[in-house]
Amino acid sequence: MIMKENNINKTIELTSLYDYYKKLLTDKQKKYFELYFFEDLTLHEISLDMSVSRNAVYDSISKTIATLNDLEKNLKLYKKSNIIKEKIEEYQKNKISKEDFISFIEGVV
Repeated sequence: MIMKENNINKTIELTSLYDYYKKLLTDKQKKYFELYFFEDLTLHEISLDMSVSRNAVYDSISKTIATLNDLEKNLKLYKKSNIIKEKIEEYQKNKISKEDFISFIEGVV
């Protein structure tokens, strides 16, 4: 298997990256990724459904994972989004001042 069974936290992070960057993927990459990670189909099942070899499915999903990781490495949208969410939560719980929150937001933009 690719990653799904090895580390649940990594799979959760990967599916989150997919949510951020899926518009940058090809239709085939999206289809295979969704069937494997969201529909929980095996590589064999996907290969039968799509009339391709199991290895072709494996290669496509592996390349999609690499693409998602490269996009995050370069753009850091997922990481920045999580940091912003944390700061908003801190501000809402009065853990940081309005001035500190504004300063943070200005630094991000």
